[in-house]
Amino acid sequence: MTKIYLAVLTVLLIKGCPSLNTDKIKKEDIKESKIKVLFETDMGNDVDDALALDMLYKYVDEGKIDLLGIMSNKESPYSSEYTDIMNTWYGYPQIPIGIIRNGPDCENDATNYAKSVSLLQNEKGEQLFKRSLKNHNQLPDAHILYRKILSEQPDNSVTIISVGFSTNLARLLETPADDISRLTGKELVAKKVELLSTMAGCFNNDELFEYNVVKDISAAKKVFAEWPTPLVTSPFEVGIAIKYPGSSIENDFSWASIHPMVEAYKSYLEMPYDRPTWDLTSVLYAVEGASYFNLSLAGKINVTEKGATKFTPESEGTRYYLTVDSIQGSNIKQHLIDLLTKQPIHFNK
Repeated sequence: MTKIYLAVLTVLLIKGCPSLNTDKIKKEDIKESKIKVLFETDMGNDVDDALALDMLYKYVDEGKIDLLGIMSNKESPYSSEYTDIMNTWYGYPQIPIGIIRNGPDCENDATNYAKSVSLLQNEKGEQLFKRSLKNHNQLPDAHILYRKILSEQPDNSVTIISVGFSTNLARLLETPADDISRLTGKELVAKKVELLSTMAGCFNNDELFEYNVVKDISAAKKVFAEWPTPLVTSPFEVGIAIKYPGSSIENDFSWASIHPMVEAYKSYLEMPYDRPTWDLTSVLYAVEGASYFNLSLAGKINVTEKGATKFTPESEGTRYYLTVDSIQGSNIKQHLIDLLTKQPIHFNK
């Protein structure tokens, strides 16, 4: 049982939810169990995805999580290639990668830092960063890889962190029973997943249509309405209130002559710049719990036809969103700096 689920459970118990069995909650389970994580990302759009993935490797280093897989919902060969570079550089080349086919069109939405880093060469004209995979086009569809990985996990054991579009998750819910599992996608999620932690939506401005939602509104509608486990989202207003400092990128990574996350950050916008920590906050909450944030009441979240997100309190609801005050934001910023600037345990100079 993870910290995140305990935080959600506490709220549900306060609201009188009768469906949870508190006999299973033990403090020693929280301390000793690694969180099983699947990461869903539109790697290559905003550079916060790269920083969020760095966080996950650091949590693996610390023994806090098992990173079971990384799923891309950005349809670009460089999304998976950059993820492979990151897996290899951080010392975890065995982590499987799933990709999307026929996904939302987003290639021209921002500078594709994943492409920029993938194309970097050394003075000999060789690829600057090593890869572990030979053919990224042959990687499995993410929604199928989800089925395979989830079917192999204990019940109620997996946390999915989704910091991109909802396309892969919606496709997972729609999958039928097959030779991987006799369960449908929705049944498999209900059986194997403990929590979905997302970066999506906005709850303090009805006229702001958050990017991860509007790129695939129908998928977001399905996930927020039909996802069968607790769902906690870190909305636009949280990440934009906490900016990762460009000065840290420039000054705190001198221990590495080349660094794929640092190179991604430098290629995304003209340096120096500070970048909102949208995706990082979803990772932080999923792994380290609610102590850094304020958690809303239980409720439901509806996605409008235009892509706005509407929260309605509901005593038996399973949807929540995060907020932060200025003190929490300052604490989170420093914690993120401390975490990201650590040397990976597999790092070789």
